Amino acid sequence: MEIKNPCAVESFSGVLQGNQVQKYQKTYSELKSYYRNLEDLPADTIMYEVYSMPSESVSSGSLLWGLTVLNPITVSGECNMTKGHYHADESCEEYYLGQSGTGLLMYMDHDGHTWCEKVFSGSLHHISGHTAHRLINTGSEQLKVICCWPANAGHDYEAITKHPFGYRVYLKNGKVETDE
Repeated sequence: MEIKNPCAVESFSGVLQGNQVQKYQKTYSELKSYYRNLEDLPADTIMYEVYSMPSESVSSGSLLWGLTVLNPITVSGECNMTKGHYHADESCEEYYLGQSGTGLLMYMDHDGHTWCEKVFSGSLHHISGHTAHRLINTGSEQLKVICCWPANAGHDYEAITKHPFGYRVYLKNGKVETDE
């Protein structure tokens, strides 16, 4: 019997590694429009990275595995965040597992009702296919969150552009605050 190495390794302290792992980064220049007040950060500042293990198929039942790493950056006091999205196929759910750091997982339903769950090492979050979701780093170290979702879920970023999340999250005097 042949014994092979796994297709990828999740170190739980670093990042997802392997020959097939795909990585992309989002820079400040790409995300400026998501923040209320701009700051003079270098355009190439890496706001977050996403590592993902692709599936050989995007058919129903195929799963994707990933890791999102948000850097501890604020933009005029507003906490660093992912773009956020709905799933293009809203029958697809998703799970997030906090690996390290601290932050929030912001949800929004189609009526605009917005709420958050705390994210920390070991926290598990079930995301309905009918809710938009965004990660927010509220801590002083990288927020790392492991994700598992159906390959056919897709991402609907346009809906967030048309109807943004109902709240913004800030760090003020070391304390997390929100506003509308």
